[in-house]
Amino acid sequence: MAPGSRLIGLNPTFDTVHAPLAHWAATTPHAIAIDDGVTRLDFAELFQRVTARAAILKQSHPAAVCWVDDAAEADNAVPLLLSFLSIICANRTAAVSDPDWPPSVREQIFARVAAGVGAEAAPDVATASTPFYIGFTSGSSGLPKGFRRNHGSWTSSFDISLESFGAGAGTTMLVPGRLSHSTFLFGALLGLWSGAGIRLQSRFSPTAALDTLARKGDEGAGAMVAVPSQLILMLDLAQRRALPPMPDVQLLMIGGAPWTRARTPELQALFPRARIIEFYGASETSFIAWTDSDSALPDHVVGKPFSNVDVRIDAAEPNTPGLIYVRSPMVFKDYVTLSAQNSEQSDQPALLRDGDWLSVRDVGHLDEQGRLHLLGRQQRMLLAQGKNLFPEEVEGVLAAHPAVDAASVQGLPDAVRGVQVAALLKINQAVSADALNAWCRERLEAYKIPRRFYLCDDWPLTPSGKSDHKQLALRLTAPDSPSSLRPL
Repeated sequence: MAPGSRLIGLNPTFDTVHAPLAHWAATTPHAIAIDDGVTRLDFAELFQRVTARAAILKQSHPAAVCWVDDAAEADNAVPLLLSFLSIICANRTAAVSDPDWPPSVREQIFARVAAGVGAEAAPDVATASTPFYIGFTSGSSGLPKGFRRNHGSWTSSFDISLESFGAGAGTTMLVPGRLSHSTFLFGALLGLWSGAGIRLQSRFSPTAALDTLARKGDEGAGAMVAVPSQLILMLDLAQRRALPPMPDVQLLMIGGAPWTRARTPELQALFPRARIIEFYGASETSFIAWTDSDSALPDHVVGKPFSNVDVRIDAAEPNTPGLIYVRSPMVFKDYVTLSAQNSEQSDQPALLRDGDWLSVRDVGHLDEQGRLHLLGRQQRMLLAQGKNLFPEEVEGVLAAHPAVDAASVQGLPDAVRGVQVAALLKINQAVSADALNAWCRERLEAYKIPRRFYLCDDWPLTPSGKSDHKQLALRLTAPDSPSSLRPL
């Protein structure tokens, strides 16, 4: 069996995110639950620590929402995870802040959460419909948005992961990132949910990640959840060091941003027995669709909807792209950082609701095979030469070029074309604008091809590891601001 593997289908049914802790503490007490290389806890000790702290919380903290202690997260995620688990075991809602928030942002968000849900009392008993988690988006426009989830939204997500991704989803999970990022928090809780345990890495290191995955038996990990930028760094390091294949890895889960599928064969060669999964979703929706990664798959295909997700396309005409709406048991409950003067509709225009259906304004279509094609986010759409242009499509084409590590496509005002398409690039080797132009001509319609190319030496990322397109746009359009851009 792979490291820490459990037999999928034999797990009992759990109604709350923390319920498995008691089960595994009783049935496999000495199995390793958490290991970050410094702290190592089996399920018995984990359960004892969490329940002791939960008992204190129940007496000392009557409010429904409790902020997770994030003081040590940058160097050690174990205290944060213990704080999170103790809060939800006390039937409270765990609010997870980002240690990188400036003090002024932190103060505003804490005040808004207190105004929105701070007066709610904690329930005596937690059920599937009880809120357990408040996370935050990256805040690409305005303050980060706080979203609240019920236990059932994530227990459904755990179950569908085990059902969809195969045996690898029930093996020890490597979680190489901050738990304030919901993708990594989900990966950590999935490892505890399955009983296979987790290997935590608070500060991502490609060396440490590869070392963990290369270990045999219970010291290693059979699965990993990662964002694309992490996998690219791992691939580059593995190639420089000529590392041998790692056959014990069964599953790679890729989320958070589009994966460059041109590198899937390299990833498969390094992990020859791994199932490489790409999943698509959003903070508000959780999982929407997934696919096995394949270099031959068109970039904009994100896969088929999960079996517990309904998808509909609201388009102006049949068989044309439109807004993607989803309905599933995994969607979020509500936002909790709305100001007193604003409703959800005015304060959070990116979200649309229609009864049980929800849209984050992503645009796409379903093909004859039932696959979902994602063109991009409606808010980023550009009008070039009278036609709709989704920057995500062009970014995907550019990122597939061997010299390009990351791309951000922006629109500059143009009196004739409406906008002039510009591409900001992070590159790994010398390349000319003519070469990139020729690359794009082979793959894109003429109006989508960037007219200008810029190099960016200090590529900005959001806290979740995505390209910070807002910051890149400001560098391009604010002539008085310091800029690291250089024309190519």
